Amino acid sequence: MLDNFQLTDTLATIAVLVSITLLIYFAVKTLITSNFFQKGVNLYQQKDYKGAEAAFRKVIAINSTNDVVRLFLGDVLKEQGQVAEAKQLYQEVIRRSPKNPQGYLRLATILMQENKQTEAKTNLKKAQELLQKQRQPETAQKIAQLLEQMNTKSI
Repeated sequence: MLDNFQLTDTLATIAVLVSITLLIYFAVKTLITSNFFQKGVNLYQQKDYKGAEAAFRKVIAINSTNDVVRLFLGDVLKEQGQVAEAKQLYQEVIRRSPKNPQGYLRLATILMQENKQTEAKTNLKKAQELLQKQRQPETAQKIAQLLEQMNTKSI
């Protein structure tokens, strides 16, 4: 009987230690990710695009599910003239998070620069629709105005 209590206590202690270890691991991982992300944002604001790119790539290596970082990395790559890779990242964000209007907006910007007006309009309309659903009518209205200007120019 005493052995069962000792076994139960030992198992409970192991479970607590494993839980604490996992909490510490994830806290450290989150802190490191946050620091690299903030560093990337700061470098981007300072127009140090190479440094920002390196920081954002580190964040993605640590946390591959972060789509906000992919958007920032796309912006950095676009600033460096790596438009094809930026476009790929925006498309990846759209595939991974189809309800995120930022992927559609950023992709539309590149498509407009490439004179692909029809594709750009499609992405702008999708972003506008999502922004309306997400109760961001001011931004959706700005997109509507842009679409109207694009329609006026194409006539």
